[in-house]
Amino acid sequence: MEIGTAILIIGFAALAAAFCLLLIGLVYSEAMNSEIPPGVANSGKLRAVHCGLVGIAVGGQILARLGLCSQVGFTRWCTGCIVGRQQPPPPGLRIKDMTFGGVPVRVYEPTAASDQKRRGMMYFHGGGWVVGSIDVYDEVCRHIAKESNTTVVSVGYRLAPEHRFPAHLDDCETATLYFLSVAETEFGVDPGRVVLGGDSAGGNLTAALSQRLAGKRTGDLPSPLALVLIYPALQMADFNLPSYQQNHAVPILFRARTVFYFLQYLNGDMSVCQDVMAGRHIPAELKLHYSKWLAPTNLPPKFRERSDQKPKVATAHDGEVYHIIKDGLQPEFSPLLAEDDVLRLTPPTFILTCEYDVLRDDGILFQKRLKDLGVAVTWQHIPDGFHGIVNFFNRGWLNFPAGKKAMDHIVSYIKTL
Repeated sequence: MEIGTAILIIGFAALAAAFCLLLIGLVYSEAMNSEIPPGVANSGKLRAVHCGLVGIAVGGQILARLGLCSQVGFTRWCTGCIVGRQQPPPPGLRIKDMTFGGVPVRVYEPTAASDQKRRGMMYFHGGGWVVGSIDVYDEVCRHIAKESNTTVVSVGYRLAPEHRFPAHLDDCETATLYFLSVAETEFGVDPGRVVLGGDSAGGNLTAALSQRLAGKRTGDLPSPLALVLIYPALQMADFNLPSYQQNHAVPILFRARTVFYFLQYLNGDMSVCQDVMAGRHIPAELKLHYSKWLAPTNLPPKFRERSDQKPKVATAHDGEVYHIIKDGLQPEFSPLLAEDDVLRLTPPTFILTCEYDVLRDDGILFQKRLKDLGVAVTWQHIPDGFHGIVNFFNRGWLNFPAGKKAMDHIVSYIKTL
């Protein structure tokens, strides 16, 4: 009996060791596919973070194939463990979990006395419309609320793959309209001083919601005071812009992963992923139409020059692929593709971009379009920044100087409003 037990223990140990070796091998293989440019500050730390994220992704894939859980579910669980339990509110800040029109929100209210109605901000978190949460962005929203003396509402909108477009945008609209209707009476916030903001996918939702609200304007509620777009994802027409080519393998957002997130948000059809990356999803007449906004020549020369890659050759479009993704080209999904008369209604806008980010050119092209149309734009660029830097803000060892620089720019802009 003891021999049998010993054999079982040895067998389980061997399986566990084999699993760990397999996981380490897969993580190493994936991590080696990354490219961290020398201009990225704290590159060693970024590589360590990337390895950790790859480990979570690979572990999730293995568990999903074993039928134990979904990869997305495992990623969300791991993220929650990393974030940990919510800390008590710091002095000068009151934090409440609520629901606005059935949408979960977390409200951050400064407690310092104010001689006028306070400024408000709706914050829509990033995470590729798939991950991210109120908890993950708790530190970001605390900092913005306290440092800018702003009542911040962080919105827990629905996520893919459980929910598809436009569920995320609908939730953001519902929460925003509810807040505007009660801002003054329940929170002491001037409804005419409410900012919309978010990062990455949240930047997409911010721009799209601004356009939706402008189209529905009835005069009952005030328009947003301003927009704050932090490395926003703004279009799925062209994944071969210079920033996509230059930063295609820079953590923490790879070019291929960006397409994955867009498709998950849209309809979940991953069969067209390679076609979309190659540009086969856009008919010739639409490519010509979009070129006036998306042409690399619209970028400042320095952003076109940091590349030894040749420009991608346009490929013939596939009608079936276009049919699958065409809803992703409408402005509520790709706000950068809105027509001029829509974009002219955009309120003053702050845009933050990072040099080593596949989404860099989305932000730069959007700010150019807005400026050309007479919209007041404040553009801040982080030369040593990468996608996701605000997520690591004020997280001890995980903090990056570029993240603090980004947060300082964001808070400084909000304080001017």
